[in-house]
Amino acid sequence: MTETTQDPGDSGVAAFSLRPALEAVLMVADEPLAAATLAAAVGHPVGDVEEALVALAGEYTEQGRGFDLRTVAGGWRFYTREEYAGVVEGFVLEGQQARLTQAALETLAVVAYKQPVSRARVSAIRGVNVDGVMRTLLGRGLVEETGQDPTTGAHLYRTTSYFLERIGITGLDELPELAPYLPEMDDLEDELSEMGGVSGTTADSSRTFAGHGDSIENQTQESEE
Repeated sequence: MTETTQDPGDSGVAAFSLRPALEAVLMVADEPLAAATLAAAVGHPVGDVEEALVALAGEYTEQGRGFDLRTVAGGWRFYTREEYAGVVEGFVLEGQQARLTQAALETLAVVAYKQPVSRARVSAIRGVNVDGVMRTLLGRGLVEETGQDPTTGAHLYRTTSYFLERIGITGLDELPELAPYLPEMDDLEDELSEMGGVSGTTADSSRTFAGHGDSIENQTQESEE
């Protein structure tokens, strides 16, 4: 169990063991953190924090770690050490080069033709839960959030400029004419009840994507959750 003491200069803030506490906070930081911010977080004086940060940075360099601790733009943050940049690049790009699953292509097709569209409506059109696939498409930079539905408050999604680049078109008006085969949102419930789902339609649209822009299909291989 980590021992804590009360910092008399910062009432109500527990002072954790300094160096491990700094490492823990810096591990989750998505931007450089000033020494004063870190001091408030760990419950230690700013001077002690600054000394500890310099010492940690020196230790990481001396030990030849794969990361280092730098002060940039007035704050501290962990960074990959330059000599290992190639390893990180290879790891990231490897995941980008695998193929999209059929489920991902179908979901991408619905977003492309019905954007802006909520995740729930994409699920309704496909007849399955698309949470896992949407996370994949978001992670690959093919779709992005674009505000909220004014009625339901649900997040809306659209395709990105990267999607256009990968599929080889300059605008959405160049997409193949498939929209008439997808049900209008206002009539979606009637369509689903009459047809028992429209997964066949989205499958057709995803096949057109595959033929229209083969590079999309070579993005990622991830099963639908």
